[in-house]
Amino acid sequence: MDDLDPRGRPPSTRLVGRDKDLAFITSFLTDADVRGAALLLSGEAGVGKTAVLDAVAADAVRNGVRVLRAAGVQFEADIGYAGLNQLLVPLFDDFDLLDDVHRDALRVAVGIGGGPAPDRLLTSTAVLLLLRQLSLRTPLLLVVDDLPWLDRATNAVLGFVARRLVGSRIGFLGASREGSESFFETSGLPEHHLRPLDDASSAELLALAHPDVSPAVRRRIAAEARGNPLALVELPSALSAEQRAALAAVPPVLPLSERLQAMFASRVAELPAGSRELLLIAALDGTGDLPSIVAAADRAGVDDLAPAERNRLVSVSTDNRRLSFRHPLIGSAVVKLATAAERRRAHQALAGVLGDQPERRAWHLGEATVGRDEKVAALLEEAARRRLRRGDALGAVAALTRAAGLSPAASDESRRMAEAAYIGVDSSGELEDASRLLAGAQAHPSGQQSLHAAAASAFLLINKDGDIDTAYRLLVGAIESGEHGYDASDEALVEALHLLVLLCWYGGDPKLWEPLSGFVARLSPEPPELLWVITQTFGDPARTGAAALPRLTKLIAAVGDDPTRVIRVGTASVFPDRLGDFRWATRQLVEQGRAGTAPVRRHLGALMHLGLDYFHLGRWDDAAEFAREGLTLCEDHDYRFFAWYFQYIQAVAAAVRGDGEASDALTEEIVRWATPRGTHGARFFACHARALAALGRGDFETAYQHACALSPPGTVAPYVPIAMWGTMDLVEAAVRTGRQREAAAHSAAMRASSMAELSPRLELLVLACEALTTPGKEGLALFEQALSLPGPERWPFDVARVFLFHGERLRRMRATTEAREQLTRALEIFQRLGSKPWAARAAAELRAGGRSTPADARPGGRTLTAQEMQIATLAATGLTNKQIAERLLLSHRTIGTHLYQIYPKLGITSRAALRDALSELEAESQG
Repeated sequence: MDDLDPRGRPPSTRLVGRDKDLAFITSFLTDADVRGAALLLSGEAGVGKTAVLDAVAADAVRNGVRVLRAAGVQFEADIGYAGLNQLLVPLFDDFDLLDDVHRDALRVAVGIGGGPAPDRLLTSTAVLLLLRQLSLRTPLLLVVDDLPWLDRATNAVLGFVARRLVGSRIGFLGASREGSESFFETSGLPEHHLRPLDDASSAELLALAHPDVSPAVRRRIAAEARGNPLALVELPSALSAEQRAALAAVPPVLPLSERLQAMFASRVAELPAGSRELLLIAALDGTGDLPSIVAAADRAGVDDLAPAERNRLVSVSTDNRRLSFRHPLIGSAVVKLATAAERRRAHQALAGVLGDQPERRAWHLGEATVGRDEKVAALLEEAARRRLRRGDALGAVAALTRAAGLSPAASDESRRMAEAAYIGVDSSGELEDASRLLAGAQAHPSGQQSLHAAAASAFLLINKDGDIDTAYRLLVGAIESGEHGYDASDEALVEALHLLVLLCWYGGDPKLWEPLSGFVARLSPEPPELLWVITQTFGDPARTGAAALPRLTKLIAAVGDDPTRVIRVGTASVFPDRLGDFRWATRQLVEQGRAGTAPVRRHLGALMHLGLDYFHLGRWDDAAEFAREGLTLCEDHDYRFFAWYFQYIQAVAAAVRGDGEASDALTEEIVRWATPRGTHGARFFACHARALAALGRGDFETAYQHACALSPPGTVAPYVPIAMWGTMDLVEAAVRTGRQREAAAHSAAMRASSMAELSPRLELLVLACEALTTPGKEGLALFEQALSLPGPERWPFDVARVFLFHGERLRRMRATTEAREQLTRALEIFQRLGSKPWAARAAAELRAGGRSTPADARPGGRTLTAQEMQIATLAATGLTNKQIAERLLLSHRTIGTHLYQIYPKLGITSRAALRDALSELEAESQG
């Protein structure tokens, strides 16, 4: 037994120097306390990742685990779900375990079924469900090599699955080369770095692999290989017999990667012609499907692979179904050695055997074609459409770019290149590549500029220079001169109009909206629903938004999970305060963005919407965190234009907390950037944050000036929708600086607008401002009406401000008891939110009324009165305030008041959290 290692393996199969690595990986994947685990293996090229994967897989099979394997292939990285196809081939017959929806989606994704392209999330879920079903019979281990060379779609699915294995009988082990970029999102997953072998293990491996090599030469090789197992095993093979025996000088050592590439190339060149033909086809095919490779060969058969197998260049499965290269560099060397004509013939041959796979066939035809060919270009364009419908934006860009290069007509070349550029800016987030593609489209002008080119140009222009005016004129001109006939089914026209909406909004000038309104009105037979609603609720919602609310409600109900639709419905929902109605979809999009499965632009949009939503909900820490994530994303992907949006969220969060210095610095940066670029929409947002910061400091004159810059007194500024958010700031600042006439005029303008119809929060602002400008008992009645609106807990900061105003008015009217009640409510909410300036103001009002801050107003108080406990228990069951009031013979306003006192005591911010909070309170009392 001395010739065996401690695990009983013969020396020829033992992985030298990897006992600790294998022990760690095996224990990690089989830990009974975890059940279901994912581990990523990384290391430099040739360090032995594939060998470790093989050893782990073999060990798993010996222990009754079913192993599913896939490996990334460089030449298949642009084919969506190619890796998933490879992984699931053994499971095709098991798809029937799934329900019809998931089964059909999975069949379409892997290319064995027909029908509409499935959503990425649906595909990912289908894979996870299938694996979980199968693991109930037999434990599973997914082993995936070369993650960076897998297609993006497969990486997204695997990332989704790897994060959802805990509690299952499924393990995931993936490997990637150190320093390589991958679409596989590694954040949050444990990694194990495979290091080079130490000196002792290097010497041992060399002695085992090459016992005939002189010890002196071994030392030389070991010194230059630096512990890389592949170099240790393969480098001696490139030496002559005299050099190996130290009878001739060993040549100078090249850098490792170059030396290995040269070595592979020389070994490939020595193969017979039939072997090289098969290897070239295999390298260009990328799937490893041996029957297809052999079918595409002209003069070679399976037996011609024997020389390559003997030279350890490839391995062939025992059932002769799959071929794999021993190292990815071998495939690269094969392609590099082939002539252009040989590569074209191989692509043509592959296209000939892929008649049932139109996307792959089109790609190979494109690579085989010399010169211009419209038929092939059209096939590639259609392949791009399929990839885009599957969410594979990068694959679509690649196919369209190749189609453009094959287009005989300059107009078709320009059109396809422009569409590729537009997809690049709108979906993939690869702005540098999109800019290059657009330059290619513009290098071949063909009459009028296409709308795709104009839209891509406009987007790149604002992101580079922030030049709203030029981008706007460019896009309007392209729409006016287009040959679309205002056909509402013209995809390029509708996309251009969606972008024009944003340009008008960024510009902040009512005149910009006039051409857009005309364009939308001319659409035939009628404007698309979502486009029309956005123009009404996002442009000038104070005047046009209310009429669009029923149609917005229908859009929200059917929002789905398409990233573009989620963001556009969100855009329509910002100012009617409806973002919370489909927060699940927005959060899902953020998670997909973090996993690398959602376009960068959509990820940014979701972060913007969640930041605004959570700010109004009083979840300021969450809002600020989304803003930080957004700014990092902007920096990482060079989306400079959108940074101001996240700076605004940070600025208002700082303002309401009393950090005026931070808020002022952020708004100064926004204004300094926006003003010279004509991005007045950003400047208006900065005005809103500045007014809030000044109010917090008690600098009401400055607050008034900033609020007036946002919207003149007596007018809710048209086509400046954020002016609605600043209305109460202006009225409060005007009242506190003695400008009663201006305050009353602004309150009247709010009432004359449609603000109050858009949302309960905006109705609260309208009523509160009317109360502030109405003296006596009539004003008090308006305050009470404002505070009796449904669902006030959704907007805690706004409601607390109204409590404060109400309490101040009551105290000045010497209604001391009632004033204390209102001021106490305000103080509790401000303290819970962490709004120090406003909490200090409420406390000062309480002291002026002869009462110190009550102990039960402190956040975190956990004692409820008997009546509060009764109300909280009923509310936790789902009853409305009105229903609770009917049971307890109280008014629904009194119920709302009690709930506002209950929330901070329980440390919660919403009705939805009542049940858990009451359970915790009961547990504390029993403990």
